[in-house]
Amino acid sequence: MRQPTPTLYKIAEHADEIEQIHQLNYETFVEEIPQHNANNEKKLVDRFNDENTYIIAKKNNEIIGMIAVRGNRPFSLDQKLDHLDTYLPEKAIPCEIRLLSIKPAFRGGRIFYGLCEKLVSYCLEKGYNMALISGTTRQTKLYRHIGFEAFGPLVGTEKAPYQPMYLTKKNFELASRLFERLIHREEKNFYHNFLPGPVGISENVKKAWGKPAISHRSASFKKVMNDVQQGLCQLTNAKHVEIAVGTGTLANEMIAAHLSNTRSRGLILANGEFGERLIDHGVRWGLSFERITKEWNTAIKLEEIENVLERSPDIHWLWTVHCDTSTGYVYPLKDLQEICKKHHVKLCLDACSTVGIFPVDFSEVYMASTVSGKGLGSYPGLAILFHQEEIFPNKQIPAILDIGTYQASASVPFTHSSNGLAALQAALRNLEPVSEELAMEICRVFKASGMTVLRGREYSPGIITVSLPENMASKDFGDQLKTLGVHVSYESSYLVKRNWFQIALMGKQEPAKVWKAIEIIKQQFGYFSKEKGYRHAQNKNIIV
Repeated sequence: MRQPTPTLYKIAEHADEIEQIHQLNYETFVEEIPQHNANNEKKLVDRFNDENTYIIAKKNNEIIGMIAVRGNRPFSLDQKLDHLDTYLPEKAIPCEIRLLSIKPAFRGGRIFYGLCEKLVSYCLEKGYNMALISGTTRQTKLYRHIGFEAFGPLVGTEKAPYQPMYLTKKNFELASRLFERLIHREEKNFYHNFLPGPVGISENVKKAWGKPAISHRSASFKKVMNDVQQGLCQLTNAKHVEIAVGTGTLANEMIAAHLSNTRSRGLILANGEFGERLIDHGVRWGLSFERITKEWNTAIKLEEIENVLERSPDIHWLWTVHCDTSTGYVYPLKDLQEICKKHHVKLCLDACSTVGIFPVDFSEVYMASTVSGKGLGSYPGLAILFHQEEIFPNKQIPAILDIGTYQASASVPFTHSSNGLAALQAALRNLEPVSEELAMEICRVFKASGMTVLRGREYSPGIITVSLPENMASKDFGDQLKTLGVHVSYESSYLVKRNWFQIALMGKQEPAKVWKAIEIIKQQFGYFSKEKGYRHAQNKNIIV
């Protein structure tokens, strides 16, 4: 396998490089940091463009980072900070560096260090002994690692504050060895979790999990349980929620057990792995039901559902996966609710991959299942069951699956996990829905790299599925990503069978790490493609 393309650090000199600089300038200082107004060209030409020297970092023909150097006074800092020279050491011959910009996929230190190394060489060549910068406060720690020294008060605006700093050759050389070791250690230990479970966990959730266990019969435990139940109901507009020790499968077993006791017929929808699992639940429990099944990733039309309900007025419940994790396909909840209401049918959902991912409203959903991991961003181990009606204990249902038994005992009929509950409580307090914009941008990057992505209006921002060409085994691809610290979902039998891999934007997702991981995926896809002689092939077993 070919080694990664090296990064080239140089002075910008060609017209296409200057064009890319203007585009990168716009992406950073218009779209990311709101300092300038947007324009249709999506280019930002700096006011000192004719005086700037641009130091750039390139991979292949793409500029991935830049710094602008300028020696003419007054500097932009002269306009922001009165008596600038009084803050500087004696015999300072300064230049100013501005417009530091690194594409998100390459942030984290290495590219910044390379730009600074080239910068120091350029400054010495031109007779400068100090470089001034207004450093974003978000990266002050990184600047210090390189050798920058802060001076003076903050400048800029409340939305975009900056710290004046300067860099000398001496400080850079002193910091270089330490920084190299730091970057090497971070790169060697890089880890990012794109799994749909277990998901990345935030520090506050880890801290809550690590507290000493308490009795599930204690008043303090019951208080936590009540707080978590209220939080879950507020999140979903459900009237009741029960929490059991278990998985999403257990929560779905509870729904099946309850439906079995109603002695009524139903309808189950399936166009993916987890819809098929609902059918399996129905068969195992001896439920009487009709089914609508489609090829994976093929929509079940609302007219088809209505036709079945009109043809079979004895159907009293409909059970479906809200978002099928195997594809990322999302059923239109509002439309399903309207159809069920029209035909007096109770709607039941497997919502394991939607609660916490994007807003949901279960006010007209009869029952819905979810879990403590995935979108809620906590540890796995708690099965969650939402229901709209009060349910009483039923001796004909196994106690561990009886929703009424849980409700009668305030969700604590048996031994419970105080650690799992405390972690879930912490996760609910800091819940952040998945960014639709982030998911769309990742899909754009993947598609531009030649990948076949399952995507459309009906897809969750929390699941991105990629279908690899037939001569590129998803098992080999996933194994290689794992050695590089990027953990995607690819080992489930249903993914192996279809030669798919998935990234799940669930749990703790730090933007810098996300984009570094995406760049690794993109690079590895390029290497695998060249090895196999692949060019934009499609997987024959997929409908996109």
